[in-house]
Amino acid sequence: MAEPLTQQEVDTWRLPVPGGALIVAPLDRLTQWARRNSLWSLTFGLSCCAIEMMATAGSRYDLDRFGMFFRATPRQADVMIVAGWVSVKMAPFIRRLYDQMPEPKYVIAMGGCASAGGPYRDSITVVKGVDQFVPVDVYVYGCPPRPENLINGILHLQERIRHEKALTRRGAPVPAREPVIIGGEA
Repeated sequence: MAEPLTQQEVDTWRLPVPGGALIVAPLDRLTQWARRNSLWSLTFGLSCCAIEMMATAGSRYDLDRFGMFFRATPRQADVMIVAGWVSVKMAPFIRRLYDQMPEPKYVIAMGGCASAGGPYRDSITVVKGVDQFVPVDVYVYGCPPRPENLINGILHLQERIRHEKALTRRGAPVPAREPVIIGGEA
């Protein structure tokens, strides 16, 4: 994992020029910064959690200030937010959309239903968590989770991206990642 930027490291990149300074940084660090601060999300709102996800993008919480934009196509998305319960019939379609997303890609399971089945965990028609068919990076619990919890999950995902090496994964299998769990309100 890459270490976070320090002031001493940034100072080594500074080149004095007449009238100011230029910063020349390694390409790996610049791509980390760009990926972390411009996440495009493929929204998959399936039930009541989708209302909270939409509220997060609204003017009160303004998800845009974190560099998160909703996209309607998997070919332009970095993050898939699965908000709500997933039926057994819907699971293969979510997997297909996940497979169409370019690498690197991340998944946020929003709500108790997407994380572990929620109140429908004993039903044979509802999947007991989206981690059954796609790898999940961040679990945001709650029924439904508040927009603040989703923002907290996104910030944790951005921190994880900050510590990744961006250009070393080309063609290599994606290493296993431990998911981050964001709890509900206490």
